[in-house]
Amino acid sequence: MNMKKAAGLLTVFIFLSCSVNPFTGKKTLALVPNSQIFPMAFQEYGQFLKENKVINGSQEAQMVKNVGQKIAVAAGRWLNANGYAGYLKDYKWEYNLVENPEKNAWCMPGGKIVFYTGILPIASGEVGVAAIMGHEVAHALANHGQQRMSASQLQVMGAVAGNMALSNDPENQEIFNQAYGIGSTVGVMLPFSRSHESEADRIGLQLMAIAGYDPIAAADLWRRMKASGGGAPPEFLSTHPSSDTRINNITSWAPGAKAEARKFGVTTFKK
Repeated sequence: MNMKKAAGLLTVFIFLSCSVNPFTGKKTLALVPNSQIFPMAFQEYGQFLKENKVINGSQEAQMVKNVGQKIAVAAGRWLNANGYAGYLKDYKWEYNLVENPEKNAWCMPGGKIVFYTGILPIASGEVGVAAIMGHEVAHALANHGQQRMSASQLQVMGAVAGNMALSNDPENQEIFNQAYGIGSTVGVMLPFSRSHESEADRIGLQLMAIAGYDPIAAADLWRRMKASGGGAPPEFLSTHPSSDTRINNITSWAPGAKAEARKFGVTTFKK
């Protein structure tokens, strides 16, 4: 099979392996179906909880669970109102607080969320937790894990195709591998990841607003994160937008998130 025909078949395969992000209406990569991803994620999450200290019974742990449930309800309300009833049928929401000094929280595909104790001082209360939770829930709803896995597969496929094409030219093959590794990471994978973070920020603002929290609090959260210190690479070498970029975006998007919440009868927002 020649390279042109192979590229054509790959294009068709990618087109047929797409899903739709309900919040943006855009087609997204879905080379691996959620029916395979979710069970693996649930198993990994359970193993993580066994190997780490989960905080139960504390006020902070309960707050994380309560806020998570409110954000998930807000997500369901938005999806049902916008023609996506049943979208969450395979999601199994779970929210756990884990003892770890890192300033981090994360979400696995299918709705399995962890907050580290180290991020709670940055959250500085329930509204800050809602800002973080909205962001993490948004990652799950937009299937960002599925997209990252699909993009990684395409990156590997591109490397294999290039090496096959240069199999009789070892010198240029080595040059290709070096250039491809840097170019595909800095030029494609990192911007792809940053776009997911910004998308999750924007969706998360809508969810926290529908849940009754003031979305502008997310900008304050990132101001606290920036003030907490810790070096960060230049934005173009990072998986995440800079704090300043996020603050500016959130400030711009917050009024729209409130307007969206008002469609659901939410007119007051907890600050």
